[in-house]
Amino acid sequence: MVIVRDSREQAGYSFDGPRYEGVTVEAGALATGDYAVKGLESLCAVERKELSDLLHCLTGDRPRFTRELERARGMDAFMVVVEATWSDLAGGRYQSRANPHAMCQSILSFTAKYGTTFLFAGSRAAGEYATWGFLRQYVETARKRLEAIRRAVGAAA
Repeated sequence: MVIVRDSREQAGYSFDGPRYEGVTVEAGALATGDYAVKGLESLCAVERKELSDLLHCLTGDRPRFTRELERARGMDAFMVVVEATWSDLAGGRYQSRANPHAMCQSILSFTAKYGTTFLFAGSRAAGEYATWGFLRQYVETARKRLEAIRRAVGAAA
């Protein structure tokens, strides 16, 4: 599987190690998200966030982040992977004056409004694993759907 990492992504995942066997990473321009499977960039993507970046997206950079979520709504699958826990957010364990309750409500509002999954992975390593797993599961599901369509078309012929 070839994973495209957005060329603007800073400190991106490398997907090194035995669990990521067969994965290669290529830099590229992604319209939405930070990671996608090559050839499926318009269908499925993952946006990676450190907690400080997420807070910025919920406050000062909210209009840009909202536009990204609006673009993602047209995809088959999109997920925001946060390299922190929900407890970190809800407990205000961050360097910001942002109100924890308001930040949590913003996440829940975006989830309801845009259908976006926010996965609080807890750490960078877990975020990398979740990103790989989400993209891999999307590819496997798409492959099974394609096989079912081929069988149905073959049976109808």
